[in-house]
Amino acid sequence: MRVLAKKILREFWENHAETEEQLKTWYKEASKASWNNPSNIKEDYARASILKGGRVVFYICGNKYRLVVDINYLRQWVFIRFIGTHSDYDKIDANTI
Repeated sequence: MRVLAKKILREFWENHAETEEQLKTWYKEASKASWNNPSNIKEDYARASILKGGRVVFYICGNKYRLVVDINYLRQWVFIRFIGTHSDYDKIDANTI
């Protein structure tokens, strides 16, 4: 998978140091993955939430933070749409952000 907008992750972990290692690990694993459908993601991340339209929510640091991505399975692209605290996540619509 090609993960687009790593800069968003980097800027986030610079402000939330406790997320750095987990976000770096997620980025490395996602970049090496070859997800063709949501069930492939669930094999790697059983707790991830699969939303409609290719959206997936990953739980970071024991669900203290949430990472929302939009996946184009055909092109093997992952677009980062949101990274924030659990309470910030509650204020957005993960299906449209």
